[in-house]
Amino acid sequence: MSSTQIASLKQMSKGMTLLYIEDDPLARDAANSLFSEFFNDVIVGFDGEDGARLYASHHQKIDLVITDITMPRVNGIEMIEKIRAINPEVAIIVISAHNESQYLTQTIEAGVDGYLLKPLGVEQLVKTLGKVLEKLHLRYENAKNALLLKQYENITNTSSIISKTDPKGVITFVNEKFCQISGFKKEELIGKSHNIIRHPDMPKSAFRDLWKTIKEDKTTWQGIVKNRAKNGDTYYVKTTVQPILNPLGNVEEYISLRHDITAIMSDKKQLFDFLEANRLSVLILVQIEDYTILEKFYDKASVEKIEDAFGKNMLYLMPNRWGFQRVYHLENGLYAFAIDRRNCRASKEEIHAVLEQFLANVKEYIVKIDAIEYDISAICSFTYGIYKIFEDAKIGIENAIQNKQSIVYADGLSGIEYDNALKNIETIHMIKTAIDNRKIISYFQPIVNNITQKIEKYESLVRLVTEDGHLLTPFYFLETAKKGRYYSKITKIVLENSFATLAKIPEASISINLSVHDIERDEITDYIDSLLTQHEDEAHRIIFELLESEDIKDFLMVKQFIKKVKSKGVKIAIDDFGTGYSNFERLLSYEPDILKIDGSLIKNIQNNQVNQHIVETMILFAKKQRLTTVAEFVENEAIYKIVRDMGIDYSQGYFFGRPELF
Repeated sequence: MSSTQIASLKQMSKGMTLLYIEDDPLARDAANSLFSEFFNDVIVGFDGEDGARLYASHHQKIDLVITDITMPRVNGIEMIEKIRAINPEVAIIVISAHNESQYLTQTIEAGVDGYLLKPLGVEQLVKTLGKVLEKLHLRYENAKNALLLKQYENITNTSSIISKTDPKGVITFVNEKFCQISGFKKEELIGKSHNIIRHPDMPKSAFRDLWKTIKEDKTTWQGIVKNRAKNGDTYYVKTTVQPILNPLGNVEEYISLRHDITAIMSDKKQLFDFLEANRLSVLILVQIEDYTILEKFYDKASVEKIEDAFGKNMLYLMPNRWGFQRVYHLENGLYAFAIDRRNCRASKEEIHAVLEQFLANVKEYIVKIDAIEYDISAICSFTYGIYKIFEDAKIGIENAIQNKQSIVYADGLSGIEYDNALKNIETIHMIKTAIDNRKIISYFQPIVNNITQKIEKYESLVRLVTEDGHLLTPFYFLETAKKGRYYSKITKIVLENSFATLAKIPEASISINLSVHDIERDEITDYIDSLLTQHEDEAHRIIFELLESEDIKDFLMVKQFIKKVKSKGVKIAIDDFGTGYSNFERLLSYEPDILKIDGSLIKNIQNNQVNQHIVETMILFAKKQRLTTVAEFVENEAIYKIVRDMGIDYSQGYFFGRPELF
């Protein structure tokens, strides 16, 4: 972003007043500092209700409103409606997060002038503000232009799409921009009804409102209109329709002024419009492979340049047998090709072969951006049909990533996911009901000293009691809980139950399972800190079992948590040691006190010599590090004797006791 552009923007915004509304204090302070660089006066609101109040009080001097969408009390959409009721013309820019796409249609209907995506950047701000301020200045200039007739002053703009109709809606004039966007020639439009460009998705109620406003009320109508071009493409226009009256007050004609806003509609929205207009379509999704690695290696600006460069070249890389016209850039390295099935009657085998050639071309293609040379690799999914083809293709991409496939035919995959979603919904309901009825409970399984055979510890194990009284283990609900907002609640209940049980078993320790997800949540670590403070004298009897995992992203956070709780007397155990990814160096950095050897190694130890050798190695490692060892899944006396004789310190399993409720 050049200093000239910034200086130009400051000149345009000179003397202007901005109303800025944001409920997040940190975001508000950061953005306010940025806005103050451009505006002489910035009025700050703390939520939608506050913003509506401030606008009502200061609307005569406010030139521009910039607002968040999701806010307490009154959200951004409701606040915009209140502001529009005072001044329908005030310029409004919406600040939106990527996960707030559900509000896009509402903001368009509310007539916003621009969009900013979080987090705010100077380049994005300057571009968006520049466009909006240009519109504002144009609006101010039009208001001053006394040479224009009053009835024309809101619609005469040479950069706009303009048409005129007679009182019955028959087209009498269109400008060149109207022809360009609609795809029709002037001679194809003059004398035709204006509904020649009407999109079938537009509700009849919208046009009833339009005609009532311009014909009966004889006032200006404004709104967002979805139109369909001659070739079937969808485009969006922000439209103003003005009735032109004769001296007797009768309508002589209607003039319509439009601004093309298709560019600010997301590619995903435009893709969905295409799929809706062309109900039988072929859809191909292309995903940059290892996109998360790309994000880690390069800064955001460089990633965007790589994505943009790849997107612009994809039409050349695709063997274009069927005449693809464009590439839709969706999000996070995901792109789409779409075409009417009538123009692509190829079999799935033929499409697969074309995509193989496409991927081969991609492998030979190198993105060159500034000093960056990046070898692109990609994966594809494709489908064709009528019902949920985007959902099918998206799940196909997910399956391709998971199963390390380069091309997936994705027909019908969304149906499978739908069934899984129904099951998840039922499980979530079951979890919520159990939480509400205090039916998340803790069972405790004894852990026995292998020498004395006395119980010295218990492991706390979560259980869920269903409405019909069945007792469920975590297998049936915990993974689903992790996908929703109830997982932390379950963790807090388990912690509460476990600490409360300390008083019931004064001679034993209690071992509690914690996941990386728990440690990453401040509400959980704060709750743990509170419980340890309340039970300060018993903290030495608490053991936290951590599951070794490749999913740990912030090792420092985990180490800091361990250091903090150990300073209060808590012991740390590594759970399921020996499964999956065992990194001895990492484990030692956690300074554990206990290693719990996974049951998969113990349950077959009688007859599996490999398992015996692995366990012996673990025991040797533990003894050298002065760590206590626990054998899980000790189901009978024979296994107990083997693990005892091998030198394992403790045993846990059905041979000594099943989990029980205290």
